[in-house]
Amino acid sequence: MNRLHLALPLLLCGMAHAQERPARQAAAHWVATWATAQQAVHAAAQIIVGCRALPTPAGPLAAVQAPGPGSSFDNQTVRMIARISLGGNRFRIELSSAVNSPTVAVGAAHIALRARGSDIVPGSDRALTFNGLPGCILRSGVATVSDPVDLDAPPLADLAVSLYFPGSTGPPTLHSLGLHTTYISKAGDFTAAPSIQDPASVQSYYYLSSIDVLAPAKSAAIVALGDSITDGSHSTPETDRAWPSVLAARLQGAKSGARLAVVNEGIGGNQVLRDGSGVSALERFDRDVLAEPGVAWVMVLEGINDIGSIARGGAPLTAQDLIGAMHQFIERAHMHGIKAAGCTLTPYQGAGYYSDAGEAIRTTLNDWIRNSGAFDAVVDFDAALRDPANPRRFRADMQSGDYLHPNDAGYAAMANAVDLALFTGKPEKPKKFKTK
Repeated sequence: MNRLHLALPLLLCGMAHAQERPARQAAAHWVATWATAQQAVHAAAQIIVGCRALPTPAGPLAAVQAPGPGSSFDNQTVRMIARISLGGNRFRIELSSAVNSPTVAVGAAHIALRARGSDIVPGSDRALTFNGLPGCILRSGVATVSDPVDLDAPPLADLAVSLYFPGSTGPPTLHSLGLHTTYISKAGDFTAAPSIQDPASVQSYYYLSSIDVLAPAKSAAIVALGDSITDGSHSTPETDRAWPSVLAARLQGAKSGARLAVVNEGIGGNQVLRDGSGVSALERFDRDVLAEPGVAWVMVLEGINDIGSIARGGAPLTAQDLIGAMHQFIERAHMHGIKAAGCTLTPYQGAGYYSDAGEAIRTTLNDWIRNSGAFDAVVDFDAALRDPANPRRFRADMQSGDYLHPNDAGYAAMANAVDLALFTGKPEKPKKFKTK
């Protein structure tokens, strides 16, 4: 037998193994299991949520260090808590800095299971690296993905992500309405500490844009794109009552929906057509929807702040302006193989920026969402929350007091209005979420 005959079986064997490796790799892919939409601190300093101005989220930073213009982190650790959707055993994070923000050094980063408060579950702490290094440089407008780590985390677990900033960050990139406590240390690197001792606290996220999980091939993410009503404004902090969080819990309770994550890309005060509280939804669509891994669906609930701007003397607006934007969302999603669900805008009579002209636009837009057939699916949040005796207004037991934002019961009603079969393809009636 010559050398060719000896080599041929080895060659064929090698080819077989080479074919097996892609097959094994194709069996799992990265899926966003948690995400948040980021803002530059100067854009978040006067966030308008409905008609109520929220205080600047940079304020608590001044309590941690000497006050001064443009509060920042400096030789401090920030521990953030994120409720994931899908569980798994391999995770990575994405950090990013807003456009026109200072370059920031991250000295160390860790991820762990959260026990309670700032405490982490013993044995769960994992040091994160970036291209094999313990830290990274965050540059303006650039996203940085960590190397993956092995960590066993069940669905709907709370993960603690800790970042150490060895030098001054300048005004930080953030998501202002976190609804979970972020713990800010005194001077030093406490990323591996079991807890943060005597921390300052704030309910915002800093530089952390997403957490991804390596999930089975049929797993996917649903992105909730919206404003403060998607962000969960006026829901009870620390309880995961925003409608995307409740929807995630419903899906995990349904056998056919357990492979679907829900990530919340809402920004309080956000508009479809104009920058303000965060860049416009049209501008951030690529970053907050198309760039997330494993996305199969986007749910669009945007436009009420555009409509409300009429009462504030904003630029002229027509229903066709918003309908045209919706077409753009749909077409851009379809270009990337993502399906789009249109969500009807909820009632707002009684809110500070209500107007009859705005209500006419809302009604026209909702009729188009329901009846045009442009979206791949329709979720009728308006029907779930409106007062039968006055469809322009929230049901009294579903609104938070400002007649613009739901309360916990209203958010649960929104999540329960979603037919899970839209995403799973299987009729199923899991136990619906209820508030106490």
